[in-house]
Amino acid sequence: MKKLLLLLTALALYQHWDTVQRWLGPAQASGHGEVILYATQWCGYCAKTRVLLAEEDIAYREVDIEKSPAGQAEFQALGGRGVPLLDVRGTLIHGYDPRAMRAAF
Repeated sequence: MKKLLLLLTALALYQHWDTVQRWLGPAQASGHGEVILYATQWCGYCAKTRVLLAEEDIAYREVDIEKSPAGQAEFQALGGRGVPLLDVRGTLIHGYDPRAMRAAF
């Protein structure tokens, strides 16, 4: 029974690792002072992120990780496993998380 609980806990941590990392402290990127959206054209959550950035009047640079080999390399170097990945002046936000995005703006 203990092994099963340990296994389930490990699985839950793995599935929600981005959230756990935010609890432990924000991941840090380059801290270069700009907002960068790593995204793809087909991603629905990327589209929602674009809308949120427009609503908040946030200037940003978008990198399509499927069209730019350099962008793909940056994305992977930042620990990107899925899109969207938002770099807000050095604070990384994995996935679509409006609360974390607004806090970082």
